Order: sequence, then structure tokens, then C-alpha cells
Amino acid sequence: MTSSMPVRTALVVEDERTINDALAQRLRAEGYTVEQAFDGPSAVEVAAAVRPDVVLLDVMLPGFDGLEVCRRIQAERPVPVLMLTARDDEADVLVGLGVGADDYLTKPFSMREVVARVAALLRRVERAEALAAERPAALEVGAISIDPGTRRTTVAGEPVHLTPTEFDLLLCLAREAGQVLGRDRLLREVWDWGDAWGSPGAARTVDSHVKALRAKVGAERIRTVHGVGYSLEDLT
Repeated sequence: MTSSMPVRTALVVEDERTINDALAQRLRAEGYTVEQAFDGPSAVEVAAAVRPDVVLLDVMLPGFDGLEVCRRIQAERPVPVLMLTARDDEADVLVGLGVGADDYLTKPFSMREVVARVAALLRRVERAEALAAERPAALEVGAISIDPGTRRTTVAGEPVHLTPTEFDLLLCLAREAGQVLGRDRLLREVWDWGDAWGSPGAARTVDSHVKALRAKVGAERIRTVHGVGYSLEDLT
């Protein structure tokens, strides 16, 4: 991180002290201010006190688990959350995304990948703030209305709560409604991953978020083109 960039605060929540300390040390070396927590209750307390810019959150925690931590943190204020999980079970991933996590990594992971994911999350926040400041016009795709300025979405006039990632994904699809967007493009434009991201979990990241988004806007509205990607359909 360059000196011209604002110093960002990361909260690392992990009960295994060795992993927590290693994450904290690496993030500090990258220029972040880092706070640490080792259980659910203290994680919520620290988040309320320091208002971090990003949270790295283990799923399995003493006190109460990372999912409950995520729920409570997001209820206070939106903040990007990178979930750290020992399991790659789709149900676990979808539950994490459903309570407000923006991305997830399955253990074991490399520190390089953690740093890159955190940086990508923060770039997306900055991009969203810049877009909101431009006050762009709302998009209408069939019964779906998307307001990039207020980051609000309605389906058939009813408000739908989307996580920041889900909103960015829907907006990306809506801008080219009816066109099939490949996973690689979605990873670049929504997650801000570069072309170097070829990890096995990359496609799963897109697919998991699409599945979570479908549950909120209607499965029939997002068409899958197997082996290619997804498109948002106007069903009117």
C-alpha cells in the first residue's frame, strides 16, 4: 500500500492464535492497521469500537460462531467481510453469503491470496462510493429496479436486501441484460480479480453468489449458460 492511500483498519477474528497472529502480521506489513479478536462476543465489541474497513472472519469461533458475528456486525453498519472456513460445503458457503459475507476463503489458504482478496474488497468499496457520488440513473430489467446511487433494489415493487457483492453482481448483469457474461469477466468486474486468478475456487465463488442472488430476485431471472456464464433476463 502506498503512502498516498488512506490507512485502512482490518479486524482479524480467528480463535487459533497462530493463524490470527500470522494474518495480523502480514496485513500490518502491507500497511493496514490491524485489530484482533479471538471469539464471537469480543469480535462484535471490537467491531463496534474501532469500525473497521474490512473484517476477516473465521466461521468456527467460541462464544458464538462467525455467522452470528457477521449478522451482528452487518446490522450495525455495512462492512466488507471475508469469511474464513475450514469447510468447502456449499450449504455453509451460502449461509455465510446470506448473512452478509462478501467473499470467502477455504483453509488452507496462502497469505498472498488473503492480501489480494482484502485489497479487492476495499477497491470495490471505493468504486461503489465513487459511483454513488455520480448519482447514476436507476436500471429497470423487467420487474427488477436497481438504483446504483442508493444501492437499493426492488422486485415487483418490493424491496430486496442484497449484500454489497450481490448488488454489484446484479448491477453488472443488468447493465448488459440478456447478454451472457462469462465467469472470468464477472470475477474482474464484480470481484476486481485480475486475470492471474486461476484458483479452483474462482468459479465456485461466482456460482455461489449467483445461487444466493437467485434466491432473492427469482431463480428464473438469471439464466445459466453451462460452460460460459450467466445472463439476467427480462421476463416481461
